[in-house]
Amino acid sequence: MNEADFLAAQAFLLAVKRHWTTQRYPALRAMAQAALPADASAQQVAQYLEPTPAYQTFAWLERHLQKMKYSGAYGLAPYHDQRRDALLPAVEAAAAQASAAVPPRLTLQPNMPLPAYYQAVDIHQHPQGLATNPLAGLMYERGARSTTPMLGARHQDLHTRLTDVALGLCAQPPARVIDLACGFGKSTLPFAHALPQVPITALDLSAPCLKTAAWQAAEQGARHVHWLQANACATGLPDGSAELVTSTMLLHELPTPELHQALAESARLCAPGGQVVHLDFWLIRDGFDRFIYNGHSDRNNEPFMKPLFETDVVQAMAQAGLVDVQVLPFAEAEGVDPAAHPHWRFPWTVITGRRPASAAA
Repeated sequence: MNEADFLAAQAFLLAVKRHWTTQRYPALRAMAQAALPADASAQQVAQYLEPTPAYQTFAWLERHLQKMKYSGAYGLAPYHDQRRDALLPAVEAAAAQASAAVPPRLTLQPNMPLPAYYQAVDIHQHPQGLATNPLAGLMYERGARSTTPMLGARHQDLHTRLTDVALGLCAQPPARVIDLACGFGKSTLPFAHALPQVPITALDLSAPCLKTAAWQAAEQGARHVHWLQANACATGLPDGSAELVTSTMLLHELPTPELHQALAESARLCAPGGQVVHLDFWLIRDGFDRFIYNGHSDRNNEPFMKPLFETDVVQAMAQAGLVDVQVLPFAEAEGVDPAAHPHWRFPWTVITGRRPASAAA
């Protein structure tokens, strides 16, 4: 595949995605607002919009733009596969160096069993999922650059903004940080840059993603991060391992039982008086958006998003042992108003709580 052809095709898909975001979504919202009461439920919106060509086109574009981005003739999967021999050596060399460091900066567990749900579906329509293909981390990193199409080259801003919010929620600067489900490191590295003297443990199920994270960390000089292959529901780390425990877009990827396990594990890992901060999708402004996000759950192979919407996360965090639980809207970029944004966006939400300083707290 010619490099110019790949770049042109991906730019075209991103341009259509921006059109879908800024034109198709507002048009559907206007149709629903004109025909339905302001308090219409997701079910009422579905009954009205699903038969319409406007919604069917919207849904087709959402499904197939993502499919073409990854698996089309000029998709991420064939592009990376054709360049396998050129791309992998640098990642593997960085991973080997990180694994051999003292103390290790990368710890993989080749015999660790992977959950059935993690392998049952190609999440985000990522071919073969994230667990087995050695190129998965590189593909995921490239694909994430256009996950939020309106951010463009500023896609990393979201994670920097979360870092600022999370550190602002801490009663004291954290002496240790744990980042659950770190992927290829996009959520972890802003913490590493903000806290250059603080040891950080970043864990994920995907070995290819962790190798990519170790490579990127080395490129950026972040040598105080330990990349660890582990399950966020049962990490094996000691109780109270960090004053700040975070995750980004983990909760909506978990079946309900595992969701509660991950919340309990994040509370257990948090040191007394420390803060747990999850960024995910939960606060939804009305029935129209709930209908739209329900459809996204189906179309983008994210089957556990809808169950998360139905979960009382405040109660779940409290049941995990956290206090002062808050659910806060999160603006992923400057100028975004989560309550009145005109274009399609994820319902970014900060879900946070504090581990009591003592049993009497």
